[in-house]
Parts: sequence; C-alpha cells; structure tokens
Amino acid sequence: MTAPLSIDAVEARCDTLLAAPDATLAASAPALADELLAMGEVILDTWITAKGDVPTEDTTEGFRLLALHRQAARGNASFNACRETCREVVYHHNLVRLDPTSADAPRNIRLGAMVVRHLTLFIGGKLQVDGLGDFCCSSRPIRQADTSNFSTEPVKVMEA
Repeated sequence: MTAPLSIDAVEARCDTLLAAPDATLAASAPALADELLAMGEVILDTWITAKGDVPTEDTTEGFRLLALHRQAARGNASFNACRETCREVVYHHNLVRLDPTSADAPRNIRLGAMVVRHLTLFIGGKLQVDGLGDFCCSSRPIRQADTSNFSTEPVKVMEA
C-alpha cells in the first residue's frame, strides 16, 4: 500500500497537471479525473485527521468528497467557504467521466486541477492558522514568503 499524499504532494501534482500537454491529459482523462477527485478527498482527510476525528467513508450525493466536506464543516463555519470548491471538483470530474474523449477533456482536467489546488491552499493554510478567514482567498498571505506587510484593510480596485 502506498503512503497517502501530503498536501504539498497534492499541490505539486496539480502543478504538474496544469503544465501537461493536452495530448497527455487527453490520453488519461478518466484516470486523471478520478485522481483529482481522490486528491480532494486526501486534502479533507488530512484536515479531519489533524483535528482528531476519523474521516467518514460515507457519501453525500454519491461522492465521498462531499460527505468529507460536510464532516469538516461541522462546528467550523469557515469551511462553508470551500463547499462550492468541493462541488466544483465533483463537477469537473463528472464532465470528464461523462465524455472522456471530448475535445474539452484536457481543459476540464486543468480546471479540475486548479480547483483542487485552490482547495489545497485553503486547507493547507487552515492547518497552519486554524482561525484563517471565512474565504478561501484568505489563505494567500500564508503562502507568501513575507507576510509582514499584509494588511487587513480592503484593497482599492482601480477602474480601467
């Protein structure tokens, strides 16, 4: 049995998929879609285990990932921020599995990898700072080398 992936390994694998040529992604689209779904589960398993709980084997709407999200969100309102992220992982998995030979399969694998990477950054950040904000984007300061200049003030968006 192989050791479970770490959060860093999942992030690195997502980066590899994002850089892969279309032909490589198309040749293994169904397996890659399944792998991305499994990587999402690994991320939530890691969080639940770190909190001293046993990850569920149940499913919600047919997917363990959604049941794991439900379990992780219990008593932790900030996990509601990644509910749609988990649903997007399932969505991109289903797009590829529905028509693995579609010309869009490589694009859907890449989008799925981006979403899994986003989930990885959020939960990886929460593992470093449990009180990380209520929005996935709040994990960004943790991933930056120097957070001393981080401000909680709203950013002014310049109009074009």
